[in-house]
Amino acid sequence: MNIQIGAGAPGARRLNPARARHVAPGGAWVSFELRPGDLAHVLDPEGDQPATLFVAGLPDGAGDLFAGAPPADEPVPEAARGFLGANFIGVALFASGQAPGAGARFTAPAHLRCVLLAPGGPMEPGAQDAPTELIVEIVPGAPSAGTVPPPLAEPKLDLRIRAASASAYEVKAGDYIQIIDVDGQQCSDFLAFDAAKLKAGREKGLDPTTTRTLMGSASPGPGLHSKYFDEDQTALVEVIRDTVGRHDTFMLACNAKYYDDMGYPGHDNCTDNFNRALAPFGIEPKMGWPAVNFFYNTFVAPGDRIGMDEPWSRPGDYVLLRALTDLVCASSSCADDIDASNAWHPTDIHVRVYDGANRFSRGIAHRMTPDSAPRLTRETGFHPRTAALTRKFVEYKGFWLPDCFAAAGPIEEYWACRERAVVMDLSALRKFEILGPDAEKLTQLAVTRDIRKLAVGQVVYTALCYEHGGMLDDGTVFRLGENNFRLVCGDDYCGVWLRELAAKHGLHAFVKSSTDQLANLALQGPKSRDILRAILTTPAHQPSADELKWFRFTIGKVGDIPVMVSRTGYTGELGFEIWCHPDRAPELWDAVMAAGAPQGLQPLGLLALDMLRIEAGLAFAGYEFCDQTDPFEAGIGFTVPESKQDDFVGKEALARRRAHPARQLVGLVTEGNEPVHHGDAVYHGRAQIGVVTSATRSPTLGGIIALARLDVSMAAPGAGVEIGKLDGHVKRIAATKVAFPHYDPTKSRVRA
Repeated sequence: MNIQIGAGAPGARRLNPARARHVAPGGAWVSFELRPGDLAHVLDPEGDQPATLFVAGLPDGAGDLFAGAPPADEPVPEAARGFLGANFIGVALFASGQAPGAGARFTAPAHLRCVLLAPGGPMEPGAQDAPTELIVEIVPGAPSAGTVPPPLAEPKLDLRIRAASASAYEVKAGDYIQIIDVDGQQCSDFLAFDAAKLKAGREKGLDPTTTRTLMGSASPGPGLHSKYFDEDQTALVEVIRDTVGRHDTFMLACNAKYYDDMGYPGHDNCTDNFNRALAPFGIEPKMGWPAVNFFYNTFVAPGDRIGMDEPWSRPGDYVLLRALTDLVCASSSCADDIDASNAWHPTDIHVRVYDGANRFSRGIAHRMTPDSAPRLTRETGFHPRTAALTRKFVEYKGFWLPDCFAAAGPIEEYWACRERAVVMDLSALRKFEILGPDAEKLTQLAVTRDIRKLAVGQVVYTALCYEHGGMLDDGTVFRLGENNFRLVCGDDYCGVWLRELAAKHGLHAFVKSSTDQLANLALQGPKSRDILRAILTTPAHQPSADELKWFRFTIGKVGDIPVMVSRTGYTGELGFEIWCHPDRAPELWDAVMAAGAPQGLQPLGLLALDMLRIEAGLAFAGYEFCDQTDPFEAGIGFTVPESKQDDFVGKEALARRRAHPARQLVGLVTEGNEPVHHGDAVYHGRAQIGVVTSATRSPTLGGIIALARLDVSMAAPGAGVEIGKLDGHVKRIAATKVAFPHYDPTKSRVRA
């Protein structure tokens, strides 16, 4: 029964849907409960992170459960005392310096209440001591018996919908509806009717055509396109949270005809269950109910065929809606057990209704790997300032970022960057601290650039590739010291990949996530240096704003705010990125905006940024590159120097691809102003020779420009091609191949 502490096995672990996962963020804590016989596995995925476990409810005689573990050297979090009660013990599970993947296991001898703390304080931008997350994975000792997660607030309604049944319920305007998949992989159809119209004798429920037309999306989700409408164009509900992100909208709930046609006459079905549940409200029965099919995994397959597979939802996943008017609602637990709709085994659905006085953050859940705990979309440190200037936020890689600002709009923001200066929130970029005696070896192995040539204080743009030469990501590497590096990139998985790479090659290096410890504000434009000069102070051994060279960084302060400043950017203009702890982000925003006011400084959103980066020929993940394209095809072949002698991931494949290129990134300028989009096919005569990767209307160049990946035999500049619209043949847009970047090809402005 003693706790077992040791290193975890490298590599991915198989997904077990029965396991519950809880995450203690770096510098914070998480509470959880264990039933008798549950196996708890506490994991330090990144290494070198202390862990403190507080346990209440240990029975007499179970004192040896944590034998050998030293007592806790951290106090219990004050907010956790009410959960633990008066009698608890605290133990230190890990010491500093343990390897990534270290774990501790114990089996609960009784019902236990536990708090796991990942101690650590705020990280200054020039430091690398980021506290990192700890994970608790619980393997149940007995079947879960339909256990649901704790409520988000005090419920007004707590309704269990048993497998293969449906229930109706009323919801007041402003209240929240949480639909929970109890055991995972279980579909739940949802209906809603305007209660006032029902009382007036008018049955007006969710309407598929109206919703899709007004929202411009097949399945509304949290953010700008979140509402469901009836046919009167009255908004009935909006989506606040979604931990799954994969549903079907407005196909029919399962009905008697489906089962009859499949050879199962008389089978339970959601439509009949709905008809019975809704009858007391005077709602006429239907042969098939158009519904929001939550957790139902359907898709449009090749050949315009609608396909279906097992749901993506895990135990405890949910959708949180908000009623926009008084409603009569109905929810089902789908009865289908003859195909993969419910993974062949219908289980329970749980519905909770919360008072509208509560306030819940909006978010979509992200899982970095299939077995990761979901993490809802979060706000950056600059959100209090950007939210005061716009309501137009979009979900970007787990963060809410402004699309544009209410006072200007993307075109004005674009010109502000080209002519004066702008600030933009780039805190969604992922940051990883690479530390330890083998930090240089690991970084050299992982990236295409020659890191041995990187000086302390220097930054380099690089690609990260798989063995076959396809790209995992691109990013920048900062050298903070002899054995100290920071990778800034776009994909959370880079951290997992780096740790696996270190383990595979036996390297003594730590890769610690620091995204939540570093907010970054990009200050870009011809006036950016003048603004920075007015607020940045640096010690004598660090470059000043005027001394800072391209792709270098400095350490200093803005007022009393510790910052790191790099001369980097994503606009093609002279610019800098200012890095600080998120707790100081609002103060940094205020200081920069105050200093920039005389220079006409404006905030800039993602829409204007896209125009700027396409003009400057800058690659974007999922557009210019993916795991099927190499750096040469992405237009960043310069990141793979032939002079690099050391081995790195993908070196052999990239040498082969360099010698025998198949595709090349080129610039296109179209004739006329017909819009062109990512994914449009590029033709030479009848044959498709490539695809548009990015396109925009360029305010500076006065027309439509694009980046396109073409067959190398057709990539020479000057010749004409055609961009296919509709079916690719009915409508063609003439274009000319040109060199890129379209804007400032010598990069004289960014080097100014």
